[in-house]
Amino acid sequence: MLHPDMLEATRLTRAGRLAEAMALLQRLPKGEITRNLPLSPMRDPAGGPAGRQSRTIDAEPETGNATEPQPSSATGTKLGAGARSTGGEDATAPSPMPEALCRFLERINRTGREPGLGGRPMRAPLHAPAVLPDGARFLAGRFRGEAGSRPYKLYIPSTYRGRAVPLVVMLHGCTQSPDDFAAGTRMNALAEEPTCLVLYPAQTAAANAQKCWNWFSPGDQQREQGEPALIAGITRQIMGDYAVDPQLVYVAGLSAGGAAAAIMGATYPDLYAAVGVHSGLAAGAASDLPSALAAMRQGAAAASRWSASGSGVTGGRQMVPTIVFHADQDHTVHPCNGEQVIRQARAGVELWTQVERGEVPGGHAYSRTLYADANGQPLLEQWVVHGGGHAWSGGSPAGSYTDPRGPDATREMLRFFLEHPHPAIGASLRAPPAP
Repeated sequence: MLHPDMLEATRLTRAGRLAEAMALLQRLPKGEITRNLPLSPMRDPAGGPAGRQSRTIDAEPETGNATEPQPSSATGTKLGAGARSTGGEDATAPSPMPEALCRFLERINRTGREPGLGGRPMRAPLHAPAVLPDGARFLAGRFRGEAGSRPYKLYIPSTYRGRAVPLVVMLHGCTQSPDDFAAGTRMNALAEEPTCLVLYPAQTAAANAQKCWNWFSPGDQQREQGEPALIAGITRQIMGDYAVDPQLVYVAGLSAGGAAAAIMGATYPDLYAAVGVHSGLAAGAASDLPSALAAMRQGAAAASRWSASGSGVTGGRQMVPTIVFHADQDHTVHPCNGEQVIRQARAGVELWTQVERGEVPGGHAYSRTLYADANGQPLLEQWVVHGGGHAWSGGSPAGSYTDPRGPDATREMLRFFLEHPHPAIGASLRAPPAP
């Protein structure tokens, strides 16, 4: 039988009071935790050290068994102008999470239920193999740079003919993989018609035991450092290897990936034309694990004080067009975080607002707020899914963390992206559009 304090910690975790759960578990004797929650050693699929603990920030159950993409033998190591490849593997080592909470949450994440309470596991994704259109490719590769190394997958639509096209960078959530995220969002299928390349950088278990992007680490919130350098490096590599329109490069993500996408937009406004944040947090919302848990539970005071100016940001853009999706019944990342993403992206600029309301037939109602400039050009969009949870709105059950009953976030993000080319990149740099 579980120790009474373990049961109370379970209740607090389910209620979103993670800081209190952590404090309670830290008071338990180590032997009591080990006896109740045996934990298998964690190992990086690429051969990282066994037993390496990492920071975990999502308390949702793991729902998929998708494997990490393996590197292809024909990938390059380009970073960008002036960058030097070291070939190092995940150079930024994660700091350990308090052992008690790490073990407790990892047990919940692996089983999908509260230990000893008979909780109901979250729906597992379907694992039907993806069927690609004739001529389409979904390639695996690996990027290596000064900040470390990450695998990735790249979708090349069947309509790609070698002329400059848009590039959409997709950052998965905790426990997910590029294949899982692609299946759940259906971004590859939707990228066929406008002919977009879709890039999926992959977080590794060596960098974070639950494969979360480390959005709450100060070393991973800076331009040309840590994970932002890796994600930007992969983006630049694909732009160098394929015909990509530099005015049409975008980044989006879910949960921890959404928080990472907000960081990428804030630190690389010269690279990304627009940003999509789904169930995520504002850039700089946290600076360590306790503040991350607090931000997920109640929003982040730090986000309003965080400034990209201290991150070596270049490009001189005052505002990066941003689209936000967040459900009002999200108990993993509080909905107020979506509002903070919009507030941060707005950068104090006075914008005209318009609210629209609708409902998916047989699904969720939603509110859509448009933020437009004096010329009537919408620069920001905020979608609130009423009754939804911590899941990709309108996604496919073939992937994890999806809610098919919500408005189609993938279609709306892609539409928003293509409406917002990068204003600071001259038309002379653009190649003719794809046919």
